Amino acid sequence: MTIEIESPEQLREYFLLNPDVAFLNHGSFGACPKPVFENYQAWQREIESEPVRFIGNRQGDLLTNARQRLAGYLNADDSDIAFITNATSGVNVVARSMKLQPGDEILGTDLEYGACDYTWQHLCDRFGATYVKQPIPMPLASKEAVIDALFAGVTANTKAIYISHITSGTSFIMPVAEICQRARELGILSVVDGAHAPGQVPIDLAAIDADFYTGNLHKWLCAPKGAAFLYARKDQQDWVESLTISWGWHPGHSFVSRNQQQGTQDVSRYLAVPAAIDFQEQHNWPEVRASCHRRLRRFREQLHARFGTTPLYPEDGGWYAQMGLITLPVDDVSGLNQRLYDDYAIEVPFTSHAGWNFVRVSVQGYVSDNDLDRLATALTEIIG
Repeated sequence: MTIEIESPEQLREYFLLNPDVAFLNHGSFGACPKPVFENYQAWQREIESEPVRFIGNRQGDLLTNARQRLAGYLNADDSDIAFITNATSGVNVVARSMKLQPGDEILGTDLEYGACDYTWQHLCDRFGATYVKQPIPMPLASKEAVIDALFAGVTANTKAIYISHITSGTSFIMPVAEICQRARELGILSVVDGAHAPGQVPIDLAAIDADFYTGNLHKWLCAPKGAAFLYARKDQQDWVESLTISWGWHPGHSFVSRNQQQGTQDVSRYLAVPAAIDFQEQHNWPEVRASCHRRLRRFREQLHARFGTTPLYPEDGGWYAQMGLITLPVDDVSGLNQRLYDDYAIEVPFTSHAGWNFVRVSVQGYVSDNDLDRLATALTEIIG
């Protein structure tokens, strides 16, 4: 039985996006619905009405309540989750807390997010360790092949494995639960960058069982900008520090206090996270996500057939959700995103990897078939 959901045109009315632009780049920074944004601003106004009383007396309990709601959404204990500003900050918290030694190795893939690559590379260079970016063969054939390719880089010096739940540039879903399980069997820490995952795919932190998992809430969950979380298994929390040493380091401090009590900051973005969860529940978001995936799948099939190009990954098997790549028959994609915006009012990014060139299409609930048709027409006019 198909459950009725609102049309993309109806859902678009909830968002503040420019109606003249086909916005196919939700994956970069997200977009916040009006009810969630209004809740966010209401918290800001409440803070400004009596800053001392709010921050000194109320803020702690309100953050706990918001974190408990998020923990239920992620299937985790709220004492294992701290609010932070973005997933890159979460990776930095873990990476900077590790006591890297000369000869240590951090194992990642050649598909990871550039900002976090810089994090690991900087710290490894500083302490004489090595950041290994294990190549993942393209096009992707099977989840087992991905896992085997990654673990081929494991050595006796591997201290941690760092992977994305959903890769940014190539937009495919990594088998994180299997990777974390295998890492634990080998006594290797697992660090998962879930920047694109919350709100795009169901998250069950207990099932994934990573040592550390950090995720953005301002992308696919549609919370305000600067809302993210860092999860740490209880047996790993004692040695995890924070990017700022402040009041959270009081006697009896905890993983949560160290990473949330960071001096004066606008906590409205965190307090609005329950409103983001409510919004998606009220609008039957699991069905919205499924509809978005079906439409993205059709679109990918159509354009790969039109351009005669090879998909980076199969259409079935759970390789992608609402964000996917379409392989383009061009040698250079530089400048295409600006051309699409200037000439066609389409916001969409282009990426490259290992000699492949792609357009990365995000289909959020507000993306209509007309938006996708506009992109297809524009690419056909440009590419031929």
